[in-house]
Amino acid sequence: MKNTQLSRELVVITGMSGAGRSTVAHTMEDSGWYVIDNLPPSLLLSIFDMTERSADSIAVVIDVRGRQFFDDLNRSFAELAERGIGRKIIFVDAADEVLVRRFESSRRPHPLQGGDRIVDGIEREREKLRELRSGADLVVDTSQLNIHQLERKIAELFHTGELASLRVNVLSFGYKFGIPADSDLVMDCRFIPNPHWDPQLRPKNGLDSDVSHAVLSADNVDEFIARYTSLFETIARGYLQEGKKYITLAIGCTGGKHRSVAVAEELARRLDGVAIDGDHKVAAHAIHRDLGRER
Repeated sequence: MKNTQLSRELVVITGMSGAGRSTVAHTMEDSGWYVIDNLPPSLLLSIFDMTERSADSIAVVIDVRGRQFFDDLNRSFAELAERGIGRKIIFVDAADEVLVRRFESSRRPHPLQGGDRIVDGIEREREKLRELRSGADLVVDTSQLNIHQLERKIAELFHTGELASLRVNVLSFGYKFGIPADSDLVMDCRFIPNPHWDPQLRPKNGLDSDVSHAVLSADNVDEFIARYTSLFETIARGYLQEGKKYITLAIGCTGGKHRSVAVAEELARRLDGVAIDGDHKVAAHAIHRDLGRER
């Protein structure tokens, strides 16, 4: 008989206030997950048992700013482990200055602000969540994502189709806008001739076929992607052994418009469906953080 507990997924959504936890939760719900908001950590195991026959993929949003809640969460994780139930933690984060702007624009105080400044509340919350963030399976940095980009990223990572052993987010970016804070591996593709200097290609981007062809057919690019794919497969074995299920591969060029976009698309295409050691399937997709920012 199939062990339904081993085939089910339990994901805990937590993170900084204002970073986008609600957006993540709503997107996962739209993607077929059974989502429960503001669940006390002590009820994790009970909810998992109660939904055994009605939901395979469960996500719970948990606020662990209080010390007692944090202790309850650790206790619930231990109980899940004793039952052989796997769980994953998504930590939704953003840079302090971004969080300040979001609270100011909403005209709402930070939950831990009290009579002080917004930044004081953010500092208190970050300190309380430091340990949880360090143990997260996936950190989603929303600093440079609008709500639609975040929705798309989460939908692609957590669709409820065939489960993959390793989910890979190939993220293109522009160095002029900063290296993504949530990247696990960073690769620089500025060695490729820049289509920006071709007047016909400049207004286009790496999703356009002529730009993609120019980038991918340049000297050494095919070898670069092939070697990187091989290197990734080696690294992936280690990640799987350590229990890491989500990886962000950041591919950078100057502005995040031409070279990194084309390379990220091709790399995601080659990695998607790859089998590591025969039985660990990779699900890869490309996301373009800075596409549209470079004019």
